[in-house]
Amino acid sequence: MSTDTASDQPPVRFDTKIAVLLREDLETWQRLNVTAFLVSGLGTQVPEVIGEPYADADDTAYLPMFRQPVLVFEGGKEVLKKAHERALGRALPRSVFTSDLFATGNDTDNRAAVRAVSTSELDLVGIAVYGPRNAVDKVLKGARMHS
Repeated sequence: MSTDTASDQPPVRFDTKIAVLLREDLETWQRLNVTAFLVSGLGTQVPEVIGEPYADADDTAYLPMFRQPVLVFEGGKEVLKKAHERALGRALPRSVFTSDLFATGNDTDNRAAVRAVSTSELDLVGIAVYGPRNAVDKVLKGARMHS
């Protein structure tokens, strides 16, 4: 019988990265809400980011989650705009949250609010990106880890 535990294992280094970049002037509730919305789209389009379902010792089942950490960064409006441009240029899977979405209350209105604004005019408050670690790092240039 093995006595190894997860903490006895060396840390896993992923060759990909899931990252969220938030505008630094958001209130706490907005940061949490935006982060949750942004990452919700990744698993639907990039199924390899999702791990296996969970179960506790009583065999109660739980939903699967991401197989790797989600790193959260922050930056000013210009940092977000440049990161968005880089993510588009690298064709990385991405999701966006604009300031207009704080005034809507459902998915239909959210999509309409984004659809109404050209790419270069989006008032971004957050983006999520997924891809090779070095590509995501280049997208996030100028951002800092969220504190």
